[in-house]
Amino acid sequence: MIKTAIIGGSGYTGLELLRILALHDKATVVAVTSRRYAGKKVTEVFPSLTGHYDGLSFSDPSKVDYMDAELFFCCLPHGTSMQTVPALLKTGKKVIDLSADYRIKDPAVYEQWYQPHSSKELIKEAAYGLPEVFGRAAIKAASLIANPGCYPTGAALALAPLVKAGLVKTSSIIIDSKSGVSGAGRSASIATSYMEIAEGFKAYKVGEHRHTPEIDQTLSTLAGSEVSVTFTPHLLPIKRGILSTVYAELKDANADDTTTLLEAFKKNYEGEAFIRICPEGVLPNLSEVAGTNNCAIGLKVDKAKGRVVVISAIDNLVKGASGAAIQNMNIIYGLCETTGLISIPI
Repeated sequence: MIKTAIIGGSGYTGLELLRILALHDKATVVAVTSRRYAGKKVTEVFPSLTGHYDGLSFSDPSKVDYMDAELFFCCLPHGTSMQTVPALLKTGKKVIDLSADYRIKDPAVYEQWYQPHSSKELIKEAAYGLPEVFGRAAIKAASLIANPGCYPTGAALALAPLVKAGLVKTSSIIIDSKSGVSGAGRSASIATSYMEIAEGFKAYKVGEHRHTPEIDQTLSTLAGSEVSVTFTPHLLPIKRGILSTVYAELKDANADDTTTLLEAFKKNYEGEAFIRICPEGVLPNLSEVAGTNNCAIGLKVDKAKGRVVVISAIDNLVKGASGAAIQNMNIIYGLCETTGLISIPI
């Protein structure tokens, strides 16, 4: 069994890791930390896990002995993770970091959007953990995996086949994403309270969301040239899920239609267990991916405008966070990628 520890396990990503790992037949959780809940049983904080972690309690991160663990899932906030990861790596163990601290390869860009970086030397060592786009080799070889952000995951999977093949103009890509409230985290706030979000729908952080440079970086790598997108996130009054609608201008609108582009997507993602390409005329629904590590993708070519509209649906807590982290763990240890991740939408 792979012995794992979850650092900062009291948030939604920590809960999802615990939920999925409870049924993983090749991995177990030997430690989970939380300053807020130190000393409390996991099942006291998360009653839904009763029967799975009855003997496990949250530990104070400054006191826990990590030596039993061989892989760490780091679920700390941006800026805090970079202060913890170097010490974890010094133990000689593997780290999968779910914060943004090691995703952006240019430290100056990271500092522009987040804060000063205290372990820049590790950025270049981190492998970006999006295997459907960048393959598995770097993930297998790395000690530190930068788990992708939720919005960048949905956007990248929707655009990768088009950008890699040079089928769209990268100068005018628009990404319009809608996320469930869990994307804001578990900490209480007025902005995400029931009375503020129920029966409402709004855009937020227009032109300044911190996932923008991560999306740009991924697409620029695929295109081989600089790509800068227009990205606008929205808040849906639901618990989980991200639906992204992507608009891109086709380079050859006469040659490319819905049928040919769908075939290109199917070929690009052939053999990818978690990618679902919708049949022509069918578009993704968030309910079809909730609670799963799947990404559903559909598209339609607007011939009159010379554009393709691609829609992707993921669960922000699973494929957009904890499920992807476990998929990366499976890759590191040479397991089937679907181990522990086969599930029916909830």
